[in-house]
Amino acid sequence: MTKRLYLANPYGFSAQQKAGPLSEIQSALEDLGVEVWEPFSRNSQVDFSRPGWAYAIAQADMNDVRDSDGIFAVVNGCPPDEGVMVELGLAMAWEKAVFLFRDDFRRCTDSDAYPLNLMLFASLPKQGWEAFWYSSVAEIADPNKALVQWLEQ
Repeated sequence: MTKRLYLANPYGFSAQQKAGPLSEIQSALEDLGVEVWEPFSRNSQVDFSRPGWAYAIAQADMNDVRDSDGIFAVVNGCPPDEGVMVELGLAMAWEKAVFLFRDDFRRCTDSDAYPLNLMLFASLPKQGWEAFWYSSVAEIADPNKALVQWLEQ
């Protein structure tokens, strides 16, 4: 059975980032055989001229996180995008598989143990959380990382 992976990201707000990093990440995930649920493409049918469009998008995204098998969250920025953080929190609360992507070299933490707010690592193993952390698109297909191993289960 094909696993569904919610691709939490802030890239859909920009045509340039949509065509660049978002497209690259989505392609790398799809090459692994996963069904990628990318919120900007899944919600493109929303009529932005109608009242309540924002609530409709929020509900659709929340439902997609709930109905997915896991989340691949782009956590670039200091701090990372607020929407991505909410989606990640929902996925963690619903005990979804969590994979974090950050190719941003800046550190955003007071902790020496983690490169971001320690709460983002709460659903990952205490030892070996690094296997769930991706710092390049090339790493997505690494068989020694958690995503490929999760997909093979």
